[in-house]
Amino acid sequence: MNRIITIGRQFGSGGREIGEKLAKRYNIKFYDKDLLKRAAKESGICSELFENNDEKPTGSFLYNLVTDTYSFGFSSPYIEMPLSHKVFLAQFDTIKKIAQEGPCVIVGRCADYALAETGKCLSVFIHAGWEDRIERIKTKFPDEKDPAKIKDMIIKTDKARANYYNYYSSKKWGRAESYDLCVNSSILGIDGTVDMISAFIDKESVINEKNK
Repeated sequence: MNRIITIGRQFGSGGREIGEKLAKRYNIKFYDKDLLKRAAKESGICSELFENNDEKPTGSFLYNLVTDTYSFGFSSPYIEMPLSHKVFLAQFDTIKKIAQEGPCVIVGRCADYALAETGKCLSVFIHAGWEDRIERIKTKFPDEKDPAKIKDMIIKTDKARANYYNYYSSKKWGRAESYDLCVNSSILGIDGTVDMISAFIDKESVINEKNK
């Protein structure tokens, strides 16, 4: 499998777990938040800033001005940019470097947009029904029992991810035309969704081989 699989996902859809299982099935690397640590190390920007800006765009000049003091002391081509742009471009560069190293799975962070011109990216978006998402978030945050509060958390997280994606890419988050494949994980479950994506990848590989 000579592909980079990028996964966009609704909060609580199981996208991260699906990505991990795909990586394990194909014996390739998996990147989620560890991508932030690598981007911080390679750019010299404080790692906390990557965490704070992770899929959360901000247009606030005051925020950028105040927090930019934490990113001083490194030699970088991003030095004259607002903080949020520095962080995004550092991630963008790291994603491209990761893709050059070989097949892998990358979750979120506009990876499909960063790799759109490489010709090696299969972009997938995972969504799911409300009940499944709420139950999955309950498992992730066992101290939170109120379904209304969990639903509010889901809405806010999805909104942040959509704003981030829509701001930094030329596409629309969650829209079918923005991805190669969109899957409802509620229909087949996590393992069934992994099987379906794998079948898609394997079929695509066969077709590509025939067309060579």
